[in-house]
Amino acid sequence: MRKPVIKNNHSRVIDIINWAEKYFSLNGFENSRKETEWLLEEILDCQKLDLYLRYEDELTAEQLQTLHTWINRRIEKEPAQYITGNCEFYGRKFIVNNDVFIPRPETETLINIVLSILDNSSYQNILDVCTGSGCIAITLAKELNNANISAIDISKKALNIAMINAKNHNVDINFEQIDILSQPYKNKMDMVVCNPPYIPINEMGAIMDDVRLYEPKIALTDGSDGLSFYKRISELAPSIVVPGGYVLLEVGINQHPRLVKNIFDIQSFSKIEMISDLNGDPRILKVLVN
Repeated sequence: MRKPVIKNNHSRVIDIINWAEKYFSLNGFENSRKETEWLLEEILDCQKLDLYLRYEDELTAEQLQTLHTWINRRIEKEPAQYITGNCEFYGRKFIVNNDVFIPRPETETLINIVLSILDNSSYQNILDVCTGSGCIAITLAKELNNANISAIDISKKALNIAMINAKNHNVDINFEQIDILSQPYKNKMDMVVCNPPYIPINEMGAIMDDVRLYEPKIALTDGSDGLSFYKRISELAPSIVVPGGYVLLEVGINQHPRLVKNIFDIQSFSKIEMISDLNGDPRILKVLVN
């Protein structure tokens, strides 16, 4: 059972860090100092180093009230990204709320692979399936000068967030509400990228509370075996990706990479490769379309 926040008289940055670190630790958080730093960085609009350069600074009454409110929410396992309303992906800040999946650092591997395949010398049509916050599509638009990027999602609420992010980053993305599992997609693309819902429904109860209780279920699981989107994209790829184009898909853990690769193996694509992330985990399936 969580311990309620006790309003304290501390207002100096260093005193708050020390107090909140103990408080998070009492409530079972492993990286208790990091939790505190994250919230303070947002409230004070500064970097981690600045917190310790400004350790004698005092928070205002309003800032202290915000901090206590945020700490209470975090103790209930609400993700810090939803509490602050933003997160970082590929060095850029994106607005997030509980209508969208929180971008993970592991997904940056997908961006790196795209950039290793494409360059700015030729015009490219790219489709981002299950765009969510739009972080993949928008990042590619910022990194590639000659890309025409489309992004689709079944969720109108998610698309609204993605469109706000696109506006904030001053990029033009062709957003469209489509259920790729049941609706056709007829445009020809040079590349399809996707980080789909891939947690099998029977494993949802085992995932951490921060994810299970707060992130949109529709962005976590396909309601089935975690393979629905991969099967559908493997069927669509020959008709929507030009010959010599690519499909890049993020995959899950344990047996999931092997199961996804098997789906594409039986379709006889030109080349199929599983690429690991910086942690050495199989992360991205790279498929060359005939």
